[in-house]
Amino acid sequence: MFFALTDEQQAFAETVRDFVADRFDLDAVRAVVEDPDGDGHPLTLWKGLADQGALAVLVPEEHDGLGLGLLDAQVIARELGRAVAPGPWTTSVLAAEALRLAGSPAQQAAWLPGLAAGETVGTVALRGEAGSWDGRGITVDASGERLSGTASPVDYPAVAGLFVVAATDAEGAPGLYLVEAGAQGLAIRDQRTYDGTARVGAVELADTPAELLTGGTLSGGDAVAALMARGAVLTAADLVGGAREALTRTIDYDRDRKQFGVPVGSFQAIKHTMADLHVGVTMAEHAVLFAAHALDTDDPGADIAVAVAKAKAAEAAWNATGAMIQFFGGIGFTWEHEAHFFYKRARRRAPLFGSADEHRERLAVLTMD
Repeated sequence: MFFALTDEQQAFAETVRDFVADRFDLDAVRAVVEDPDGDGHPLTLWKGLADQGALAVLVPEEHDGLGLGLLDAQVIARELGRAVAPGPWTTSVLAAEALRLAGSPAQQAAWLPGLAAGETVGTVALRGEAGSWDGRGITVDASGERLSGTASPVDYPAVAGLFVVAATDAEGAPGLYLVEAGAQGLAIRDQRTYDGTARVGAVELADTPAELLTGGTLSGGDAVAALMARGAVLTAADLVGGAREALTRTIDYDRDRKQFGVPVGSFQAIKHTMADLHVGVTMAEHAVLFAAHALDTDDPGADIAVAVAKAKAAEAAWNATGAMIQFFGGIGFTWEHEAHFFYKRARRRAPLFGSADEHRERLAVLTMD
């Protein structure tokens, strides 16, 4: 079976790639990285993505969105990963997806147009203090309308206007809840990260007013699992985008860099390593494509496809960005070179929505249990 992006999806990817290259190149990325006290949310990039429809990609048309699928969204995620672009695109798109999947018509009407237009920044808080990605550690009181606990890590909590929080009720049943910025009992604790292309924090909730996402096609644990799967695919797409760009830059450099009068890329050890990395990145790219397609089409094997994609993407990004440091030679270890942008981004994002090991364990359960 031949499986590839359509001409329209490829054109969409080129549009996003050209926009980011023109409006937010690596010099702009460096400015964000070297401003650790800034919010890491460049409005020039954000407004441009909104104008391109990148924030509205999964939002239904009746709420001012494009009404496209995850296969289209992963195209954007891949290009942003390729550019190591900062900003809360992934979290905001996932917040909108939570509303689309689990929200009532009234909840969708209240929030989706603003998220699609970039007027509201959304984020998701799924990982509780217990270390799991299903909200354990954040609890709902008896009224079902107040949350307590801590979620960490959460991307871009300081600029978010809307939080989608996974929490468990008194019986341990998980669900998704909406919390507005500025709500009583909501506090954000900054968490410094080595990845300067992101801003991360802990979201602390103390009897904080919240609204259960209910009335959609999914609810409870099914809604949490669906959001987790989509987060894993979009993060995997970001990882393979960065991995491909890191590998391309490394190959280009080693074609020109010479030792003993010949390009170092002609050395057998480097050629074989680059070939192995290319195979790994390519397999991860296709795994991400299929996982997005599987979720879009409700494929019975979607859970397996997601686990394969996230495990392969994390490993490919880990290997490709590490090789970039090594095969750029001495310059690859310097602050002035861009290699550490790719390396640190891959290291931080690889465990998000489940590490490679966690997804391999998930595969074992799905295929052997």
